[in-house]
Amino acid sequence: MSNGHIEEVIRKYALQNAVLYGGKANAKAVVGKVLAEDPEMRSRAKEITSMAENIVLLINSIPLEEQRKMLENIDASMLKKEKGERVHVLPDLPDALEGKVVMRFAPGPSGPLHIGHTRVAILNDEYVKRYDGKFINRIEDTNPEKIDPDAYNTIPEDLAWLGVKVHSTVIQTDRFQIYYEVAHQLVDMGKAYVCKCPVDEWRRLKEERRACPHRDRPIEEQHEELDKMLAGVYDDEEAVLVVKTDLNHPNPAVRDFVGLRIISSIPHPRTGTRYCAYPMMNFSVAVDDHFLGLTHVLRGKDHLNNTLRQEYMFNYLGWKKPWYHHYGLVSIPETILKTSIVGKGIKSGEYSGWDDVRLGTVRSLKRRGITPEAIREYWVDVGMKEVDIQFSWDTLYAFNKRHVDPDANRYFFVWDPVPVNIYGIEELESYAPLHPDHPERGSRNLRLVGRPIRIMIGRDDFETFKEKRRIRLKDLCNLEMIDGRATYIGNDLSILKDKVRIVHWVPERSIEAIVMMPDGEDEKGLVEPVPDSEIGKVVQFERFGFVKIEETCPILKAAFTQN
Repeated sequence: MSNGHIEEVIRKYALQNAVLYGGKANAKAVVGKVLAEDPEMRSRAKEITSMAENIVLLINSIPLEEQRKMLENIDASMLKKEKGERVHVLPDLPDALEGKVVMRFAPGPSGPLHIGHTRVAILNDEYVKRYDGKFINRIEDTNPEKIDPDAYNTIPEDLAWLGVKVHSTVIQTDRFQIYYEVAHQLVDMGKAYVCKCPVDEWRRLKEERRACPHRDRPIEEQHEELDKMLAGVYDDEEAVLVVKTDLNHPNPAVRDFVGLRIISSIPHPRTGTRYCAYPMMNFSVAVDDHFLGLTHVLRGKDHLNNTLRQEYMFNYLGWKKPWYHHYGLVSIPETILKTSIVGKGIKSGEYSGWDDVRLGTVRSLKRRGITPEAIREYWVDVGMKEVDIQFSWDTLYAFNKRHVDPDANRYFFVWDPVPVNIYGIEELESYAPLHPDHPERGSRNLRLVGRPIRIMIGRDDFETFKEKRRIRLKDLCNLEMIDGRATYIGNDLSILKDKVRIVHWVPERSIEAIVMMPDGEDEKGLVEPVPDSEIGKVVQFERFGFVKIEETCPILKAAFTQN
């Protein structure tokens, strides 16, 4: 096979790869296609790789619409993917009956939801919708120290935006009498006791597999002590109700666990001082999972010990246990999630609010233009794996691009702008499509007049222009540096065969623009006119990335979405 023929094959697959993946071909993928077409070429793989890198560089400099036209002229059938996209389906739930599945999402109201919360919310929602079941949003507010009163409203709002259908909302501070009744039941059965040991002493005895001196007191005395707890006789840390398990259990964490504790020094933001005996998580969760009729529970494997503790209560009280699945933990790099840190940052003015673009909150993602559909697709793709994983922002962005790209109109944005005077012509007109795939939307038409015509381009592009001598202004014309002046040399696209750089530009008198970046920095520049109809929508600033428009004048403000 001659070098000329090899270049034709590479060009064909480079165009296909670019068209199918947003205008940017991947050289490795192209080489794979070439070698698959003619395996005998593997002996020349190094040479072909070098050729592919050069051709891909050229192809990637061509606008997507031009790439599409070029590929259509070569082979129109290559415009379609050869294989369907992967479709990930969650496994069926065991013993799940149509209309009978009940699942829950159990956030603590310390603030709005963040990206980590969305996993369990979406997985539960997916299953409930599959089985026509019931989704319970259970707000677990039994720690008055970690409550943001606004969260009672923001959490349901976040769930609604995510597309999670909530059938019932339950707030644990409405259920204290139920917890107290169960506590008395356990005392009656000899399965719970009131301990007044210092916390460290009680833990030491557990470690040594020994009972504390209060563990085996008569049931009547236990009831009296429990009544004192509920009546507010004891101060914080003076008494706790403990659920008995097995002091000889090989895992010390499973041996006897606290069911109720005293919190009298901090009023609850919702119930004030009405209660002083607060249920611990394992106690309230077991009670609620039973009385709310939970059939299936999804939780991280960090809850394995909690499941073992809660099963003791189910067994003591003769309750039917739900099916538990413990998926692997997920680490989310370079993301601020902890609500206590964010809350302090908001109060100090470090963050503008819960939707600050630097945060990993659902509100921040919404502000940036990440779609709920992309978040859902990401977690369904991850599935129910039991292995620990690291969250991939790149994968989320890939899902998101599928949703925002078809609707995102295109505009030119020039950051770090420098002026360029165009000589050799006194009038130019630009007809740039609002979207290359949707000609029916029309174009952005600009008429430039002057002697010379004055535009703005990015500083990096300007330095390239001085070095390479020729550039193409996208959707406008070609320029050549002649005697130190940017000179008009026509509008022939064939100039791109010479690897001439395509440059984005804006008229001299353009709108100032500020793009808020996820790292907290602002990217400033100039943008062509953007209509008010784009406010609240994601658009693409070509060669820069997708952004969500917040204001259009007098200064355009936008939040960066993704590349």
